[in-house]
Amino acid sequence: MQTIWLGGAEWLAVLRIGLGLWWLESWRHKDKRSWFAGGGIAWAAGIAAKHRWAFVRRGFDGVVKPRPRLIAHVVVYAELALGLGLVSGFLTPIALVGGLLLNLLYLVLMIHDWAEQGQNLMMALISFVALFAMAWQSWSLDHVLGLFQR
Repeated sequence: MQTIWLGGAEWLAVLRIGLGLWWLESWRHKDKRSWFAGGGIAWAAGIAAKHRWAFVRRGFDGVVKPRPRLIAHVVVYAELALGLGLVSGFLTPIALVGGLLLNLLYLVLMIHDWAEQGQNLMMALISFVALFAMAWQSWSLDHVLGLFQR
C-alpha cells in the first residue's frame, strides 16, 4: 500500500481517533442533566411513537420505556466509553462493534431525519472499515499491550 506522509496503519489510527473524537463530542454536547432527568428518552419516545415500523415502536416500548433513567445513563456513558476507547485504542474491536451497533440503532430510530442519517451512516462506515482493517495496529494501547494480534 502506498500512502503519503504516514503509513497505512497510521492513517487507520487517524481514522479511528477521529471517530473516537466524534463520539466524545456526542457525549460532550449532551445536556446530561436533562438526559438523566428523562429529557433525552422522552424525545426519543416521541420519535418512536410515530415511527413507521411497528417493531421499532414495540422494541422501544418493551426495552426503553420501562427503564428510562437506566437507558439514559447507558446511552450517555456508552458514548463516553466509545470515545475514550477509540481515542486511546483500548479494547478497540469491542468499541468499534459497540459503536457500529449504537449507530445502527440510532439510524433505525431516526429513519425520518436525513441530517442524522448522514452522521450515523458515516460513523457506521468508519467503524466497519476500522474494524476489518484492524485500526488498532498503530498508536493504540491494544498494540502496546499486545491485544488483538493476529
